[in-house]
Amino acid sequence: MSLSELRTKDVVNTRDGKRLGKVMDIEFDERDGRVDALVVPGEFKVGSMLRGEKCGIVIPWQRICKIGENVILVELELGDIIDE
Repeated sequence: MSLSELRTKDVVNTRDGKRLGKVMDIEFDERDGRVDALVVPGEFKVGSMLRGEKCGIVIPWQRICKIGENVILVELELGDIIDE
């Protein structure tokens, strides 16, 4: 599956049913090329936007439950959310 295909899918948290957005980036392990995490849009922060920084929520690969045809299901608790 390509990044362009992943970017079309909604990411939904199975814990609360909240839609987190669409995949905007992927993090790789540079040693073996495996995907470590997906990144979805985070909170909108004006200061970050003015500095040209992307704000995103990093979802570790281990938290991905299922990648379906139209949606990616993840299992995140509030404490699991890491803003990039």
